[in-house]
Amino acid sequence: MDPEDDKIKKLKERLEELSQKQESFADEIRELRRDLEASAHTEAAAPAQIREVDQKLSPESPAEKAGTIGEGVPESPPAIRGKFHRNRNEGMIAGVCAGLSDYLQINRGLIRVLFVLFGLLFCVGLAAYLLLWIIMPAAPSYEKKRVSPAPAAPPRGPARESPQYEASRFEKFVGENLLGKLGIVILVIGVSIGAKYSIDNNLISPTVRIILGYLVGVLLILAGLRLRPRYENFSAVLLSGAMAILYFMTYAAYTFYGMYPQWLTFLLMVLITIGTVGISLRYNRQIIAVIGLVGAYCIPFLLSEGRGQAAFLFSYMGIINLGVLFIAFRKYWKPLYLSAFAITWLIVINWYFSAFDRDFQTGLCWAFLIFFFVVFYATFLAYKLLKKEAFNYMDVIVLLLNGFFFYGLGYDLLESSPGTSAYLGGFTFLNACVHGSLAFIIYRNKGGGNPIFYLVSGLALVFLTITVPVQLDGNWVTLLWMAEAVLLFWIGRTRQAGLYENLSYILMILGLFSLAEDWSVALAASSSAETALEYPAFFNPVFLTSLLSSIALGYIVYLFYKEPRFIRWTLETQQGEPLSFAVSGVFLLVLYGSFAMEISNYWSQMYAVQFPADPGRPVTYEANSAYYHVQAFKQVWLVNYSLLFLSILGLVNVYKLKRPSLGQASLILNLLAWFLFMTMGLYQLSELRDYDIEGGTAGIPTGSVGIRYLSLLFLVLLLAVSYKSIKKEYLNFSSPMVSDTILALTVGWVATSELLHWLTLSGISDTYKLWVSVLWGLYALTLVGFGLWRQKRHLRISGIGLFFLTLLKVFFFDLAHLSTLSKTIVFISLGVFLLIVSYLYQRFKTALSEEDSQ
Repeated sequence: MDPEDDKIKKLKERLEELSQKQESFADEIRELRRDLEASAHTEAAAPAQIREVDQKLSPESPAEKAGTIGEGVPESPPAIRGKFHRNRNEGMIAGVCAGLSDYLQINRGLIRVLFVLFGLLFCVGLAAYLLLWIIMPAAPSYEKKRVSPAPAAPPRGPARESPQYEASRFEKFVGENLLGKLGIVILVIGVSIGAKYSIDNNLISPTVRIILGYLVGVLLILAGLRLRPRYENFSAVLLSGAMAILYFMTYAAYTFYGMYPQWLTFLLMVLITIGTVGISLRYNRQIIAVIGLVGAYCIPFLLSEGRGQAAFLFSYMGIINLGVLFIAFRKYWKPLYLSAFAITWLIVINWYFSAFDRDFQTGLCWAFLIFFFVVFYATFLAYKLLKKEAFNYMDVIVLLLNGFFFYGLGYDLLESSPGTSAYLGGFTFLNACVHGSLAFIIYRNKGGGNPIFYLVSGLALVFLTITVPVQLDGNWVTLLWMAEAVLLFWIGRTRQAGLYENLSYILMILGLFSLAEDWSVALAASSSAETALEYPAFFNPVFLTSLLSSIALGYIVYLFYKEPRFIRWTLETQQGEPLSFAVSGVFLLVLYGSFAMEISNYWSQMYAVQFPADPGRPVTYEANSAYYHVQAFKQVWLVNYSLLFLSILGLVNVYKLKRPSLGQASLILNLLAWFLFMTMGLYQLSELRDYDIEGGTAGIPTGSVGIRYLSLLFLVLLLAVSYKSIKKEYLNFSSPMVSDTILALTVGWVATSELLHWLTLSGISDTYKLWVSVLWGLYALTLVGFGLWRQKRHLRISGIGLFFLTLLKVFFFDLAHLSTLSKTIVFISLGVFLLIVSYLYQRFKTALSEEDSQ
């Protein structure tokens, strides 16, 4: 491929990325497109056009073009607009306020004052700051640039401002801007508190209170209009405060005194809203809408809510919302939309959990849940489709929260209302239909490549996926988190949208916590006789939730390795490798735990049903024996399941995946499972045998012999798979001494256990010391002989070591308890074995010399 054509191809890809950004880049995009089209038609002019496009894509700063910046002089960091980041470069503590200022395009001083004010008045400022500190990613730091000095024209950029000028500019901001806004907020709060005080103490009549409130608002309006020609900023602040006071007095007149009929109150609210909208558009000041309209949301918190006033409260909020959203969309004031969204849902949730009356307000609750959901959803789509706004963290969070609040409150409303819990699945399916219909409309108008299409259609798929589990049980929270995590990860990886992938990791963590809660509920239920039968093993909603969560995480792992990484932090070795281990490990842990929990719950349910707990009666011997019998069965089957699970995992990696990291992790887990079987597994198998010999326990299964050899079969399978893994070249692990030692130890340990097992079944367990010593001596001889044959020194040394261990056992533990015949058999056997070993060393001394010389 020609280098010029390759360069043009790269510029086209860059152009497609730019086309997703804000509308402000439209002119530049059109210019780039014209340049690229000209390059495609005129090959001779391609190099010049490429250079021109390169200059447009990577423009030099004025200081770089001038080339006269002194070495070591720092440049001021650029403002990070449109990014939901903490601005540590210009922050005072953690950069939260500075980051919000850059994102919302509001003065930093105002945001800091609001945090302090809410911290003092409502005790939430500090908590909100700490929460944002945690969830807001830090913006990349900007280092000082050093440019070599060169004689050239003086820089075209503005000269650096002196400290005196900086101080005067700050003073101007505080005096002309901040103090006025702070003053009007405090004035509105003062009027509210004063009105409340007059109400509580009956200082003035209700009519006079309302008239005085309106009078204050009108005076502020007149003063604002009077001062507008010379002091427009101050005038805007006064007008916004006046509108908030008018809202307050109208609400108080209707709620407390019944001075207005409902229709008149609505009319006044509509007129005030229209007036606020008109003033904010006339002044073109976002602060009027923020203080005048959003400030009106605080009225329900300053006034008490009585039962029966909820209809007016939410109607009042609906009118304010329509005004807020109209202004926000008309003037593209995104902070206004975000503020309305946050405050509205906070008020709704607070009312739902504190003052909601299910007997009289269910229909009202449904009406306004649907209304607020539709209004915010429609506004979101209008921003994305009509304004052609690019996605960012906050937008995705808003869309997900809007759907989650509506679905969560609606779900709880159906579940807690009598006779409506059967419609939970239908409600979930209805949510899927809503999102699916909107996705179809977007596809018909904007095409399938639009990012909003993937997000909305993904939400439809999420709700469609959890419809059946929701109808069966209430584990929908876990499924919702997991399904949304899959959706966001799929969009992030396939469309190279880092925002979605980063959010998916958070949702995965939430899903894991929710799944752990489901498991704890099932575990507690299976241990109680009253609830044990509600969770039959492998046929309960928790197991279905676990399986679906495993499938979701498995698909994420598949995408993680199939689709290339593109986020910078995931490409770094120090963060990318632990992330890959974490994602795969979480999937395997959930898959393993899904079946392990059911095995554990099965045996717990069996004991709980057979021997229900009775606080008034002591535990009987039979119940106590049955408990340990059941625990032995549980531990044996959990160990067997672990051996089988790890064997299957190893086989999949050996023949399909062939990943070195998974192979190494599997070997470590195999070693742990092997140790558990050799210690706890064999011991519990012996306990099961003893229970069967004693007659067992009523209601508890028997058959320890069959379980014993099934367990040994699983152990052999695990060792075979481990041996296959070690032999693979991609694992780069070859240590015959380790594998031979583990195998030799396994054979000797299992053979000893088998000997004790059959001696016990035969009724001659009192002679076990004799036969164990003979077995160890014979096995030591076998190790030495095999080591001589295969020229494996470590096996020979192991055999000699076992001989000495056997002799110590005989002299210090066996002699005092063995009969004369037993002592004779032991000493003769060990003597013969040692003579055979000596003969073998003499017989193969030539081979040993050659082995040593190699």
